[in-house]
Amino acid sequence: MHACIDLGSNSFHLLIGEWEQGRIRIIERLSEKVQLGENVRASGEISPQAFARGIACLKRFKSLMDQYPLENYWALGTNTFRVTHNADEFLAAAEQVGIHISIISGVQEAVLIYAGVISGLPVSDANRLIIDIGGGSTEIIIGQHHDRLFTESLAIGSVAWRDRFFAEAGRDKEMLLQQMEKGRLAARAVFDVGAPGLKKIGWDEAYASSGTMKMLSQISDGAGFGYGKLKLKALYKLQEAMAHCIASNGELTGLKVSRRDLLLPGWCVLVGLMESYGVRKITFSPTALREGMLDFMVKNEKTLEAMTSSELPQTRSL
Repeated sequence: MHACIDLGSNSFHLLIGEWEQGRIRIIERLSEKVQLGENVRASGEISPQAFARGIACLKRFKSLMDQYPLENYWALGTNTFRVTHNADEFLAAAEQVGIHISIISGVQEAVLIYAGVISGLPVSDANRLIIDIGGGSTEIIIGQHHDRLFTESLAIGSVAWRDRFFAEAGRDKEMLLQQMEKGRLAARAVFDVGAPGLKKIGWDEAYASSGTMKMLSQISDGAGFGYGKLKLKALYKLQEAMAHCIASNGELTGLKVSRRDLLLPGWCVLVGLMESYGVRKITFSPTALREGMLDFMVKNEKTLEAMTSSELPQTRSL
């Protein structure tokens, strides 16, 4: 039995599973909105409030892990740990809780995301574009089977775009719409840099994983556009309703209260990406980084041998 801890800039996730009859069986899932990456773009550090939330969350994770006969665990820190100057202090505090955290690069993160997404897909010879929009970074991969043809990690995410474009936007609808346009164009400019190389390789299918895509898919479903396959034209049509929802402090079918602050910045990042890459339709993947971590662990690291030459951090025994 194995445990994976994914320490994102927005949420922390715990996944416990085991290898059973040739398949991974999930035993426990737990996610908490920690927002470790709040205001990191401006301050360069994990704030005292976010620091405290993160350690409190890890204590709850450790308590749950102690209830199972785990062979080992893997705790990986992503973008916020890569860019903050007090990340080492958080790592030391986590060690006191009993959890060792390894910081992974953006490319290593992308490798594991790709493994997690394709673990939930049928075998295919198609080139697959895999996108994961996190709180602080976005990973983009094109691959076929276990071979990656394009891998990139960019410092753009829903928490970062919230802090940059919506921290002082208030609840004026017109102001929110203006900021959505600014955020969309800024996101598109980020993705435009690598777009020519991406398009040259090409892809047959496009998938997006993690919270931003899930949130927007649920809203699309609530508006009658369907769930799972998100179309760019649907996102355009939803822009006004999203701005009205935040301006009026109202409700939007499919939107969870815990993700309201990431609705508009998440829209900006995904729309900017789809415009830049020419993606008109994208499919939601329920599997992502943590499933890739678990897949890596239970298959004794053989899964990723053909996918990366970069050394990944070791798992920890209990």
